[in-house]
Amino acid sequence: MSTAADHSALVPRLPDTLRLGPVHLTASHLDGSIAFYERSLGLQLHDRDGELATLGAGGEDLLVLVQEAGAAPGGRHAGLYHFALLFPTRAELARAVLRLASTQTRIEGASDHGVSEAIYLRDPDDNGIELYADRPRGAWPPPRHEGERVEMYTIALDMKDLMREIQDEEPREHADRGLVMGHVHLHVGDVDRALRFYRDVLGFEVMVKLASAAFVSAGGYHHHLGFNVWLGSDVKPAPPKTAGLRQWTVLLSSRDEIAAVRARIDAAGLEAPSHEGGFLVRDPWQTAVVFSLG
Repeated sequence: MSTAADHSALVPRLPDTLRLGPVHLTASHLDGSIAFYERSLGLQLHDRDGELATLGAGGEDLLVLVQEAGAAPGGRHAGLYHFALLFPTRAELARAVLRLASTQTRIEGASDHGVSEAIYLRDPDDNGIELYADRPRGAWPPPRHEGERVEMYTIALDMKDLMREIQDEEPREHADRGLVMGHVHLHVGDVDRALRFYRDVLGFEVMVKLASAAFVSAGGYHHHLGFNVWLGSDVKPAPPKTAGLRQWTVLLSSRDEIAAVRARIDAAGLEAPSHEGGFLVRDPWQTAVVFSLG
């Protein structure tokens, strides 16, 4: 007779040391996108080779932009809802808000999610962006529903309280070097089908599951990945020549960890061609994620 412990051992699970690497975007006008990310977000151009540019905060690459002239803005299709840049401290998030104000960059929203505080905006190609800072794990709201590991909610951000972190400071040109890619949030056509891929095959753990969205992670983080059906259950992959997400990146700490994920993908009968020292796999809506060493 199998036990609960036996069953738990059979559930695929990604390593606790997992972190995210760069998000790759198709840009319709590379120069304009670079200028936006430098001016409004304080990123730096790490490298440029023709129609490809990498940006970050002076450390690891956070964004890879690939120009495709004439690419249409994102529309009602599967793919990116937003990517989220995680600041190392609440004060650095406040400095990001000050930078947005000083550059007159429009924001779409500002929310307190219990686990984090966040600002939302869009880039010139209408890609969603979240800028956020986490609260300490010990302060995260406990779960209220069975099967969840944390509560996440959405209320208005107390902007005045946030900005008290940096009273009387002048805007800073560059984002802090500690900026990292915190999570990615996708549009999908079916939450349960997405869970069968991201949880049951890849090995993410469910932190929060709603009727219309789910949030999954590794190592007990509130989420490395979110996905929702807010565009409807009939969303299709993005058509060719569309600006937006090309791929997002999961970094694992050993080749054995990468091989373990790839073995699960092979067992599920999915394709996983070699890519960037690891492999690339696509979800049921053809959104690409790369597993690589990092």
